[in-house]
Amino acid sequence: MKMHRMKTFALAAVSAGALTMSAGVLAATVNDVLQVGQAKVEDGQQSQKRVDKLASETSDLLQDYRTVNKQIAGLDVYNQRLERQIANQMRRVQDLEKSIEDVTVIQRQITPLVMRMIDGLEEFVALDVPFHKEERERRVEMLRRNLDRSDISVAEKFRQALEAYKIEIEYGRKIDAYKGNIEIDGQEREVSFFRIGRVALLYQTTDLNQVGAWNNKTRQWEKLDAGSYRSAVQNGLRIARRQASIDILEVPVLAPEAAQ
Repeated sequence: MKMHRMKTFALAAVSAGALTMSAGVLAATVNDVLQVGQAKVEDGQQSQKRVDKLASETSDLLQDYRTVNKQIAGLDVYNQRLERQIANQMRRVQDLEKSIEDVTVIQRQITPLVMRMIDGLEEFVALDVPFHKEERERRVEMLRRNLDRSDISVAEKFRQALEAYKIEIEYGRKIDAYKGNIEIDGQEREVSFFRIGRVALLYQTTDLNQVGAWNNKTRQWEKLDAGSYRSAVQNGLRIARRQASIDILEVPVLAPEAAQ
């Protein structure tokens, strides 16, 4: 009986030792499992951070992609617009090239035209009533000199010729008073000229004793009766100088000739 109790005690001791060893092994296993789990959690957290970072980078890239697509679409529209503008400019260039060719032809035609205009103006001044004769002749000479100047364009030469013709036209619409010298009875005399367009050109000496008129048919000055025309010429001079109001004047006028 005693022996049986000793065996039972020994068996219990062995069982207790086994249980102690099993608890120790179990504790070690749980710790290992916990450590592995902690490591996996940490790895998961790191992986999540990487995933979040990649997601953010992907979102940024997607936004950049959309922005670039919008820029590309805008550039396409801009390029199409530029292409239309370039096409229009090319058509304008062609038109300008054609215009330049036409201008070259016109310039070759304008120069002889200007020369004929100057010749005609010179002849007209020579045959016209001789008022402001020196001034008008200098204008014609200036136009002729400018023909040979390379620093003046053909267009400007043509404009100057037109301007000279315009001045001549204006002469026929206005009255004028100015001083000058003419030869009377073989003697140079200072006189006052009174011009009524191209209708009449009269003079009066400074002493008011002599009055005359230009006869363009005979191309010479003719004396007038001072008693009859002195007052009219004197009043005309005052009107032309804006020293008197416009009034009716009685002056000699040659009858116009019938056109041939």
